[in-house]
Amino acid sequence: MLDTFITSRVRRKIVIIYSKFPDYANSIRGLSRLLNEDAANVCRELDKLEKIGFLVGSKSRNTKVYRTNRHFPLLKELQSIVLKSQRYRQKAWSLKSSKPNTAPSG
Repeated sequence: MLDTFITSRVRRKIVIIYSKFPDYANSIRGLSRLLNEDAANVCRELDKLEKIGFLVGSKSRNTKVYRTNRHFPLLKELQSIVLKSQRYRQKAWSLKSSKPNTAPSG
């Protein structure tokens, strides 16, 4: 369901991680390994999310580390949307897997 509102797969993964774990901090390379995505795509999406204020980047030695901006005006709402969409997805998946696979007789 969240994929309808956030069309970029990489951005969606980043938003989910930083919404569910607001204390999480990582670099571009570390996040690209975690998400199994190309570092250039992760970098582009992190820059966009930092530009709108969702993430805060800080320089640590030679790497930039990104954290959730706790003062982002829509943080609570975004966290709620992420959690609800994951609950919806789990519920839909469990309903789908609980249906019996019976062939129609006839």
